[in-house]
Amino acid sequence: MPAPERFVLTGCASGIGRHLTGELLRQGRRVLATDVDRGALEAAAESWPRESLRLATLDVRRPEAWESVLDEADVAWQGFDVLFNIAGVLRPARVHEITDDDVHSQIDINVKGVVFGTRAAARRLVERGEGHIVNIASLASLAPIPGIALYSASKYAVRSFSLAAAEELHREGVAVTTVCPDAVATPMLDLQLDYDEAALTFTAPRFLSVEEISRLLLGRVLRKRPLLVSLPRHRALLARIADLFPRSQRPIATLLQSLGRRKQAAMRASREDS
Repeated sequence: MPAPERFVLTGCASGIGRHLTGELLRQGRRVLATDVDRGALEAAAESWPRESLRLATLDVRRPEAWESVLDEADVAWQGFDVLFNIAGVLRPARVHEITDDDVHSQIDINVKGVVFGTRAAARRLVERGEGHIVNIASLASLAPIPGIALYSASKYAVRSFSLAAAEELHREGVAVTTVCPDAVATPMLDLQLDYDEAALTFTAPRFLSVEEISRLLLGRVLRKRPLLVSLPRHRALLARIADLFPRSQRPIATLLQSLGRRKQAAMRASREDS
């Protein structure tokens, strides 16, 4: 199978999406980079090669916006080979403190955005009989994380939907890969520093980098088109055990939260000193 050359990405103004866009462009691939924040997207694009780049504003919550963006890829390149669904949001909150806006934003962007994007891409790729959709979930989709319950629920939905979609679409020649990373050093992680309820996020021995995620996506994921990838493996195993035996989390939750809070405090202090 020839290497894919035409890519559509969401969430490109920061984090994984921003770095991955730059790597694809440096490899000479054609990229339609999207984000809901046009100003931030254009600022990010200042550091990217421009020869094979197209920019588009995309609110992933709007089905008609998806159709417009993918129509643009059809007109410009006669289609696309790969969609990376990366856009997502997170706001820590205890269940009794979750606001209406928290519910709407995290479910609409994290879940509906992936569903609308996967559906719109699948319609086009099934017609061609080939293509690849990559949906970014989280290790929080393998085990529920107290303090970010709503985010966990949204990513559970992404994983479930994506795995079911993969079974439907593979017979049409279209692959769907779900990627479940642990905490990644991005603005989404920085946001959680100031929330005590997000302490469990900071229990990872180390945070993954956007470079690691990009290497995975541009290497194994594009080459082998796996059904599900979770990383790092040892943390994914722990998450699966916690999911199988939910009460197993309780005895160590207090200890882990204490460790996480100490790491949060150290990172906040480092931020203030810099």
